[in-house]
Parts: sequence; C-alpha cells; structure tokens
Amino acid sequence: METLLLDQAAVDANARMKEIIRAVEDAFAAYERGDAQMPAKSYIDLPAYNGDFRSMPAYLDAGEWDAAGIKWVNVHPDNPKNFDLPTVLGTMIYSDPETARPLAIMDGTELTMQRTGAAAAVATDHLAREDARSLGLVGAGVQSYTQVEAIADVRPIEEIVVADLDDEAVAAFVEYFDDRFAVRGGSIPEAAACDVLSTVTPSTTPLVSRDDLGEHTHVNAMGADAADKQELDPAILRDARLVIDDHAQTTHSGEISIPYADGVIDDGDIDGAVGEIVVGEASGRTPEDGISVFDSTGLAIQDVATAHVVYEHARENDNGESFAFVSQ
Repeated sequence: METLLLDQAAVDANARMKEIIRAVEDAFAAYERGDAQMPAKSYIDLPAYNGDFRSMPAYLDAGEWDAAGIKWVNVHPDNPKNFDLPTVLGTMIYSDPETARPLAIMDGTELTMQRTGAAAAVATDHLAREDARSLGLVGAGVQSYTQVEAIADVRPIEEIVVADLDDEAVAAFVEYFDDRFAVRGGSIPEAAACDVLSTVTPSTTPLVSRDDLGEHTHVNAMGADAADKQELDPAILRDARLVIDDHAQTTHSGEISIPYADGVIDDGDIDGAVGEIVVGEASGRTPEDGISVFDSTGLAIQDVATAHVVYEHARENDNGESFAFVSQ
C-alpha cells in the first residue's frame, strides 16, 4: 500500500513528452465522448496576497487505462521578487479509481509545464500546416521550454524566434536551444509571423496584433487562464478558425473571455473544441484555412493524463520516495 512521493526532478525524469502528447490527446477524446468527469475549476481569490488557489479534479477512462486525480495550484505573481519562489506552485494527488488509494503525490508545477506543452502540440498537430518549420514564442519563461519540446515533436521545427521584455530570459532560452535549432530573440511581430506561434505570458492587455500574424499562422493562446488575462487582439479571434479546449472555461477565463463578455465575439465565432477534432467529429486544418487559434485554459483531465504517464514510468524506474500513506 505504498504511495510514491515525486518531486520536481522525479516528475521531469519520468515525463516522456511523446507519450504525454498521446495521453493528453486521449484525454481530449475521452472528454468529448463523455468518458470523463471534470467538475469546474474552483478558485479561491487572495487579494491580500495578490494571488489565488485553484482546485482541479478529474477522472477519465481512455479505454486502455483510466485515472483520477486532483491538482491544487496557485498563481502568486509576487513570489519571485518577494520570496524567491515560483509564481506557480502545484501539487498533484494521483489516485487509483478502483480503490481511491493515493498512488502518488507529485510536484504539480513540472506536471503543468509538461501537460501545457502537450496540449499545444495536440492542437498544433491538428491545426498547423504540415510543413510548418518556424515557431514563434511570446514569453521566454518556464512554459516556453515545453512548448518547444512538444511542438517540435509534431512538426519539423527548424527556426525559433522568441520575444520577451526580459533580455536575460531571452538569452537563457537561446542558449538552451542553440544546439538544436536556429534560434534567436526578436520582436513580437517577428515571432508572430512564424508558421506556429505560442503565447505564454500573464498579460492583461493584448500583445499580438492582427497585422503581426502570418497568412497561415497557427496560434496557441496558452497564457490566458484567468478572467482578466488577454494576449491577442480580438480582431484575430474574429478572423481566425477558433478552437477551444472547453466552452465553460474559455468563456469564463480564457483568451476569448473578455471579447466574449463584451459581445465582440459569440458562439458563432467558435468553430469547435479540440476534442471534436480528435474524435473526428470536426476536421483539422483544411487547405482553405488561414489563421487558426487554439484557446487553451488548461484542463484537469490533462493533468491526470500526464500524471498517469509520469507514475507508470516512476514505478518502472523505481524513482521517487515510497511511504505508507494509507495504513491497513
């Protein structure tokens, strides 16, 4: 009856991006088929600390495997400056659906980065041009790294342009990927002109304009996960083929939430959910498509799917610390 304790290093060591992409795609499919349960993400706002907590429970049956868990995660923007802590911290409890035994307690911060990259890769695989070779990043923080790792797994990326106000963050990013890609720092318009663009910032004002984008750019809008966040000019959403992860979450706290609340866009502008494409109820990219946008708010089913991959490899590799959490 042992439970595994997996810290950030153990989660990273047992994450297999190719498998995580497949598991997250399975999770989108299970959700679309009705084989998943995912109560709405709940928030505890902490204005006194300029932060919040979020609880994200889910269960999914992917056919060959099923899994359950809950992630307890926060966003505290003052953490790096005031406490030398990450803005986002998270803890995942991964459980056996049959017995409810906690199989693992694992770092949710690394888990979040892995599943966010995988979600972008699933959308990119279905919505970007097959010959997409350039990737733009707006934001050079920790999330940008797994965007590259995941998207490069589904498209033959050769060139990367990264834009960020923090020159040191850009330099660190370029140095990290310099031996694998033709990578450089650049402006937002330069990044947005690439074949694929991922935005991974906490911005509350639009950063990318309609004119910045290439004629066939696919955009992964990953940063907006709260009601006040916004990275894209609403004109992009009106012109693009717009795909979401979940209607309730995206209209409440996604990239589309502000223009949706303002009446700039409505349900008629939403072309569907990524799960519909995965299960074949909607088409992926067609020759007629120009700009496409994936609005990702991050779903609990993605965390559970990623935890499944990490846990299985941790068991195989005898990683982590085992302890008797449940007494018989």
